[in-house]
Amino acid sequence: MDATFRIWETSRGLYKNFLDSYSLEQLNTIPAGMSNNLIWNIGHVIVSQQKLVYALSGLPMHIPDSLFENYQNGSQPDGKTSQAEVDEIKQLLLEMVEKTKVDFEAGIFKEFHPYQTKTGFYLGTWKEAMEFNNYHEGIHLGIMMSIKKFL
Repeated sequence: MDATFRIWETSRGLYKNFLDSYSLEQLNTIPAGMSNNLIWNIGHVIVSQQKLVYALSGLPMHIPDSLFENYQNGSQPDGKTSQAEVDEIKQLLLEMVEKTKVDFEAGIFKEFHPYQTKTGFYLGTWKEAMEFNNYHEGIHLGIMMSIKKFL
């Protein structure tokens, strides 16, 4: 799991760079022809990790319900994310990595409810969910690299 966690930490660092490098207006901009923005992608990867790793393990997620509602699969940004919400997302971005690592080391992930993703991946174990999470975050990082060309 060391490599999985290292990859995830690197991914989250790249997301943090977006938060540090773009203004609130830029984070909220939905370019013509696109369906989301930078901040939605970052919020979405936080929410998705919590669902994939905690909820599918039968454990509570460590994010506010409002964040889950705003960034879950099928949600769309309105381009009005507040600075306070951006700050919350920035905090959770790295905090959830540390929380998950501590929980993994403590052995709290004992069960897993298998899940078929919308893209056709079958996740049968917690480890598979973590590995898929890294793949998923890579997809959204690519989307963000496309979005930034329009800002």
